[in-house]
Amino acid sequence: MTEVPADVRELAGAVPGWAEADLRIEPLEGGITNRNYLVASGDERFVLRVPGAETSLLGIDREAEHEAARRAEAAGAGPPVFAYLADRGCLVTRFVAGAHIPVADLEREPILAAVVGSLRAIHACPAIGATFPVFRIVEKYRRLASDRGVAIPDAYEEAHARATEIEAALDAAPMPLALCHDDLLNANFLLDGDHVWIVDYEYAGMGDPFFDLGNLAVNNGMPAAAQEMLLSLYFGNVRDVHRARLALMRIMSDFREAMWGVIQQALSSLDVDYVEYADRHFARLLGNAADPAFDAWLDAARAPV
Repeated sequence: MTEVPADVRELAGAVPGWAEADLRIEPLEGGITNRNYLVASGDERFVLRVPGAETSLLGIDREAEHEAARRAEAAGAGPPVFAYLADRGCLVTRFVAGAHIPVADLEREPILAAVVGSLRAIHACPAIGATFPVFRIVEKYRRLASDRGVAIPDAYEEAHARATEIEAALDAAPMPLALCHDDLLNANFLLDGDHVWIVDYEYAGMGDPFFDLGNLAVNNGMPAAAQEMLLSLYFGNVRDVHRARLALMRIMSDFREAMWGVIQQALSSLDVDYVEYADRHFARLLGNAADPAFDAWLDAARAPV
């Protein structure tokens, strides 16, 4: 069995009711920002998140994460929150049953419909205090990375120019803000029967629901047919404005991911190749922004949804 670091045991002991409990703690695989642990106490199981270093510089607000997790719990889309250690920024949720969904399964209508059902429930939640302004986030990441001596990839300037065009198009008819998850990797979906739990709310904030849709589509490599199905499940009647905004937010999702990889080069101590991560997302976003349909997407996106 993997030895549990002393700081994790100390943190677990600070959770109300756990100081004297016989806890069985083991690391959970995955995650490229934090360390996550499965904690068993008697017949109950929990997930303990140990925040990574300086994650506030990534735009992560632990109070907002806690608030969003509570909202998602109330909506039936997120796991129950067990405890929150405000002074440590540490969230503990109950372990929920479910299997991770392979990327390919997101092209199956029953699976994607379950994901969309939970996502719509999150988007319908009451507002929280935090926002997710993606166009400002990429600029903030650039400033922070530069201040910390990280070389900014040459691709940034072209990506930012495309982002400026996208922002102007979307501002012509802004979407009402909704509670968004903002990190819809398939690893954050757990299929439990015909229900999908969505986990990990550390980037959650009020934002444009199309960012979540674009994030979901591009993160999971959805082909055109699956993207059309995603829009149909979410909106019903799909129009060109929906297709255009999805396409543009797929680009913005990759821009955020690319710059997240850049700033992590200054912050993270995890064994992850963040240079390769950033380069991969820059390449994909610039490839999509070079699509001959880009200008048509901008025009169509100016229409009200």
